[in-house]
Amino acid sequence: MLVANTSRLQLSLITLDDSALLFELDQDERVMHFLNGGHKTTQHQIDTVMIPRLAQYLNPAKGWGLWKVQALTCADNDNHGLSGAYLGWVLVRPMHFFTQAQPHNLELGWRFKHISWGKGYATEAAQAVMDVVSAVDEVTNVSAVAIEENLASIAIMKKLGMTFQHKSIHRDPLGDTEAVFYQKEV
Repeated sequence: MLVANTSRLQLSLITLDDSALLFELDQDERVMHFLNGGHKTTQHQIDTVMIPRLAQYLNPAKGWGLWKVQALTCADNDNHGLSGAYLGWVLVRPMHFFTQAQPHNLELGWRFKHISWGKGYATEAAQAVMDVVSAVDEVTNVSAVAIEENLASIAIMKKLGMTFQHKSIHRDPLGDTEAVFYQKEV
């Protein structure tokens, strides 16, 4: 499955050999603030936790995985000086993948470098990915989860057409978190 470039972004699936990209992104405390209180991820954590987890749900044919987002090299000024830069990723996997996977309900998530915040990149990338992965017949919903204080991520969810469903505990083998759940029928 392929996601076409947007006017400003190139999207491609991250592979199991791209641990350096995951590490690079997780070295900013601001990026990690709503994920773990601002603690940088170590390369050991990337190699022993993140990459093995990605390997469990990575499915290029279905578009499941982490979609690498890079700024296109643009002749105009629309890229905010970030031409060619790796900006972050968009997650796609079945909702509740590690506890009770729902292949008809895809979870979207995103993590972007601070330098790209406030420029619409996360929304643009998530919309492009959502449009492609949700076109599959078996997919009926797309969902996203965030802690309630993460207003920027919640704003993206709303821009994607998702609506608030409930607030509850998001269960994950790495730790449970109280979160808000948003969803959109497709």
